[in-house]
Amino acid sequence: MDLSTKRRYYFIIFILGMLTALIPFSVDMYLPGFPAIAKGLNCSVDQVGISLAAFFIGICLGQLFYGPLMDRFGRKKPLIAGLGIYVAAAIGCSYSSGLDELAWFRFLQALGGCAAMVASRAAVRDLFPLNESAKVFSMLMLIMGVAPIIAPTVGSFIVMAFNWQAIFFTLASIGVFLILLSLFFLPESKGADPSISLNPIKILSEYASVIKNKNFVSYTLILAFTSATLFAYITGSPFIFMNLLHLNEREYGLVFGFNAACLILGSQLNRLLLWWKSSAWITGAAGVGLFITAFLLLTASLSKLESFPVLLTCISLQLFLTGFVFPNASALALHPFSKNAGMAAALSGVFQMGFSALSAFSLSQFANGSSVPMAFIIFASSAASLICLWRERSYNRSNSVVDIRG
Repeated sequence: MDLSTKRRYYFIIFILGMLTALIPFSVDMYLPGFPAIAKGLNCSVDQVGISLAAFFIGICLGQLFYGPLMDRFGRKKPLIAGLGIYVAAAIGCSYSSGLDELAWFRFLQALGGCAAMVASRAAVRDLFPLNESAKVFSMLMLIMGVAPIIAPTVGSFIVMAFNWQAIFFTLASIGVFLILLSLFFLPESKGADPSISLNPIKILSEYASVIKNKNFVSYTLILAFTSATLFAYITGSPFIFMNLLHLNEREYGLVFGFNAACLILGSQLNRLLLWWKSSAWITGAAGVGLFITAFLLLTASLSKLESFPVLLTCISLQLFLTGFVFPNASALALHPFSKNAGMAAALSGVFQMGFSALSAFSLSQFANGSSVPMAFIIFASSAASLICLWRERSYNRSNSVVDIRG
């Protein structure tokens, strides 16, 4: 694959970044429309959350479906098909007349849109070696990190200027744009492989072979537990900053944007650090830092030191360090695979979304009017990630695995 020209190199990364950001944008953009959707469908705002749960279920199931398809038929054909389903389902959402109908179309929208997640990750593994892929994942995070900053604002503007249905028409338009970009500008990173069977028993066997790889399991769990800390923050931050610390909507938006900027900053500094340190070293150092900041956050919460400067400092440091973990752990998890990279990317994504959903659900169940439940989930997830890092290092030392420099 000729990626020699600088312009072509960055344009392909831009397309992959857009594909990676599709699912986060699809979530964050429609959240401000919850009250309008509830009014339009004659239900409560809490009930609209069912459509969000359906969306996450679709993401988890869809990734397992696209993994073997992309290994068998190449990356582009399943990607285009998935984006087509995404567009059709987004239009279906806009014409929904009831909550059940909306939830069903949101499920289908996720089922189609998650093809973009699997394809972008697998394409990075196809096109770039380990040291380069960690840098590319950092650049993808730059694009992906913008989604939680601008998507809610865009969604709010659309609802105020038009109606909640216009949000889904906008998402459908984005899907069409991505189809055109993928058709005409995204190279096929891996050709069709007839040796990949689509027999369900064979697929399960291939997934089993992926999950037997100890490096994959370790770094995928590190990704999943780190994602759990991020979603605990996303789920708990509105209550923490607006109810507990009494920030208004504008102030909370500024805090949310600042923390997102910390995540982006970490991912971009990671690109520079990779010139001197390996992906494994950076992941380990950031993992230790995440555990320390999580411990400080939990200590502050248990000690009733829930002041704005303390919580903001701990959380912003958490997101800054997360910016180092995501790109490196993603590259390391997929590095052992070439033939089954699509399945590996899909399985890694399922673990991430599953742990993230479990984190958000747990926080909603154990909320007690303080910052302790959020802090505890972040601490427990960071500790579990650190254990995975320790076991990975122990395994590599005992088996004389050579650490690959970035």
